Amino acid sequence: MKRIAVLTSGGDCSGMNAAIRAVVRSCLSNGIEVIGVQKGYLGLIRQHSERLTTKSVSGNLKAGGTFLQSARCLEMLEDSGRQLAVENLKKMGVEGLIVIGGDGSLRGARELQMRGIRVMTIPASIDNDIPFTDMSLGVDTALNNIIRAVDNLKDTASSHDRTFVVETMGRNCGYLALVAGIACGAEYALIPESSYDLNAICENLQRRFQEGRDNSIIMVAEGAGKAQDIAEQIKDRIGFETRIMVLGHYQRGGSPSSFDRLLAARFGVTAVEALLQGETGKMLGLSCGAIIQVDLEQVIHGGRRKIDETLFKLSATLGI
Repeated sequence: MKRIAVLTSGGDCSGMNAAIRAVVRSCLSNGIEVIGVQKGYLGLIRQHSERLTTKSVSGNLKAGGTFLQSARCLEMLEDSGRQLAVENLKKMGVEGLIVIGGDGSLRGARELQMRGIRVMTIPASIDNDIPFTDMSLGVDTALNNIIRAVDNLKDTASSHDRTFVVETMGRNCGYLALVAGIACGAEYALIPESSYDLNAICENLQRRFQEGRDNSIIMVAEGAGKAQDIAEQIKDRIGFETRIMVLGHYQRGGSPSSFDRLLAARFGVTAVEALLQGETGKMLGLSCGAIIQVDLEQVIHGGRRKIDETLFKLSATLGI
């Protein structure tokens, strides 16, 4: 194998640059040329790429996001677009492709693999909803961003006797809201996987303030409700000063944590090694500390990763 391409697709997350760096350095140490495809599958179809060197990845280990950038690519939803992507890879002389991204990115990689391209994929999604991996790239950094924001917020909440509703990302998966709620000592974590009774929440908040508790934090995943709606209902029902904080894309950026940097390095190097060993159509995952390989077909049909039941039990024990 003489030439490998790498691209980042879907939503960005911290750790992508570290993964690209690991791919580049691993390839170069094996005498393999690396092609960086810009703007994900869109760049693959429109032939936007560059040769990557150690200089290309120098200094970006600590940067969030992805220097190769990402973009939506409607063409990849069509057979003609997929075939064009395959033809362009062959024109570039690419013998193996490494895709870094979430569910949609993995599906795109599977389509290319079915058309004869050798691919390995790295899961990158802050929602941590990709099956067959304990953690996806970017999750740990996102959690640290949330925790840092909520810790600062609690100072203000306690100074003014207020309830704050904090909205995290997580349209279909409440992992971020639940784990951040546990780590921050929130009073509630509202997630799509579990129903909640807002009347009961209001009654408990009122009782807490009567007992002299000077602040409350309610974490809510965006798929479980909107912070603004929940805050207004709380104020209407019990009259408390309620404020909101919608973290939005703040969660996805920032310098990657040491955990994400190490995970990215392990994923990147293993992806290159797997291609050199003849593997294809696989996603790398983290399982009990070890890096594993899972068939993309199995991942794609595996549904969304479920939250570990032990986290639900832990939150219940801690009164969240």
